[in-house]
Amino acid sequence: MEVAGAQAGILPLLLRHPTSLRGSFSVSVSVSCGGARRGWAAAATAEGVGGGEEGRGYERVPMDTPGAYRLVDRATGRSVIVWGGTDDGDEVSMPSPAVLSTTTRVPDRPKENGRSTSIGNFGRLKAQKVKVLARRSAHLKREDPGRISISRFSESPSDESDEDEAYFERDRARNTRQNSKSRDDRTRGAHSLNSVLRQYRGADDLDFPGSEATSGSKRWGNISDVSYGRQNRRQKGPLDSGFFSRRSFKEIGCSDEILGALRSFDFPRPSHIQAMAYRPVLEGKSCIIGDQSGSGKTLAYLCPVVQNLRKEEVEELHRSSPRNPRVIVLTPTAELASQVLNNCRSISKSGVPFRSMVATGGFRQKTQLESLDQELDVLIATPGRFLYLLQEGFVQLNNLRCVVLDEVDILYGDESFEQVLHQLITVAPLTTQYLFVTATLPLDIYNKVVETFPDCELIMGPGVHRTSSRLEEILVDCSGDDSEEKNPETAFSNKKSALVKIIEESPVRKTIIFCNKIETCRKVENALRRLDRKASQIKVLPFHAALDQEQRIANIKEFLNKQTADSMFLVCTDRASRGIDFANVNHVVLFDYPRDPSEYVRRVGRTARGASGNGKAFVFAVGKQVSLARRVLERNIKGHPLHDVPCV
Repeated sequence: MEVAGAQAGILPLLLRHPTSLRGSFSVSVSVSCGGARRGWAAAATAEGVGGGEEGRGYERVPMDTPGAYRLVDRATGRSVIVWGGTDDGDEVSMPSPAVLSTTTRVPDRPKENGRSTSIGNFGRLKAQKVKVLARRSAHLKREDPGRISISRFSESPSDESDEDEAYFERDRARNTRQNSKSRDDRTRGAHSLNSVLRQYRGADDLDFPGSEATSGSKRWGNISDVSYGRQNRRQKGPLDSGFFSRRSFKEIGCSDEILGALRSFDFPRPSHIQAMAYRPVLEGKSCIIGDQSGSGKTLAYLCPVVQNLRKEEVEELHRSSPRNPRVIVLTPTAELASQVLNNCRSISKSGVPFRSMVATGGFRQKTQLESLDQELDVLIATPGRFLYLLQEGFVQLNNLRCVVLDEVDILYGDESFEQVLHQLITVAPLTTQYLFVTATLPLDIYNKVVETFPDCELIMGPGVHRTSSRLEEILVDCSGDDSEEKNPETAFSNKKSALVKIIEESPVRKTIIFCNKIETCRKVENALRRLDRKASQIKVLPFHAALDQEQRIANIKEFLNKQTADSMFLVCTDRASRGIDFANVNHVVLFDYPRDPSEYVRRVGRTARGASGNGKAFVFAVGKQVSLARRVLERNIKGHPLHDVPCV
């Protein structure tokens, strides 16, 4: 028999027999973990334990300690140690079966120096539960030896298992909180990238071929110096009801023609920004329209503007004419201009006829001039090409009704834009409506707009300067060890290792990788191509200003439209974050930390878009960027805007 004690994992039983001596005395019985109390009670009952003749099922063995002896069960060989008996072999007082079957907690010992010395009670953990936990643990290790499981067991072998599980879960949570307080800021929330990536595999990852890592999979690099932290976000269902307004399209003022066209977009109701902006735009007011990426801002201004065009045609107030667009939409990039054109064509094909065209650089000028000679309603252009057409007389503004400046904060970032805007205001009719559309509106841009257009109405959606609530933001510290030399080369090496680890552990169909410079884009492209030299599983698509416009548009179309089982990576600069509507993007990787909060919002806004989009954003940071990124993610978790929101 093993010696009783807390170190040996013994379950203490405190027994009391009132008739064994003159006064009541305490009988302490200790058994090993292998013998459950149920077995002892059954043995005592079977042998008829008691005094006199009933005690003959036990053999009394004296011990060196005065007043202590050991009782050995003749049938099973088990034994108990009894203190407080007599040394007289003829007067053995045996505990009754009821006493032997009684289990009580050991009373807490007095505190010494302010610290409790009580022995913990392990009676709540039943032998059956221990066996189940051990069996499950062994099963998980066989399935995935490298996995670190943090999930709770959901099944219970008995009615008491749920209570036991909750008990240990509370202890585990309490210990976790205590340990977390002692960590410093740099390593708080850090985990193994290898283990945590498995935890973040969502439904969109699991259906991807080869998403489960195999034991024989190739490993690249060593990112043990990369810490990983998750910012928990509130999860929503497949269709986010908070994305939509309570009002219907009919209630906000849509005509029957527009209602028929909107059915092709599968919106049950307008989004918040669409419901807020529709009526003011329809009434011809100049407005600043702002809301988060993917909130439906394009349709928020396009539908009421087209509805006004159709109303004028029905009332025979104005009609389309060559070189005289009634609506001009200026965008910072040709790719965004093409996207707006696609929206116009979708509305036109759905039963609202009007003609639209694009005028941007990178295409044959002769073709665009020939298109201008036809009847035109909506002209979508970049500022440089529009200024050229205006100055050369290819475009007249006599019939101009509305000007839309899409992504106005990006437009104002171009030094030549204010010259374009001044020329436009000078030539356009005084009754022209101006719409300024953006996902981010820093105060300096807002001040410039209201200085020129003081009567402009401000319409700010609920998500302006905020990230989507369905976005998971993951901070990856790529600073490296303290002993490691700090330079751009080691920083890039650490980031590359982290990127490869993400690709290896959590493969998805579509990933966008943002870099600050074209040079970095090229280095990332080469690193990805070396992973799959035959390009049989990985498709790398660059998107930056070093490519000609035709190649950029071809790459963006392939990334958006191509259905493939390969992993597609769009390696790009901030050019891809300027209003382009990416559908079904699983991951966004901020390989280089953005230079300002506006770009952060735009980059991560390429995923988790619309009413049902979900996605993950991996934010790579080095050095001082880590604390800055952590503050940004904390603000996002709390739902705070990254910029001050302008107000009237």
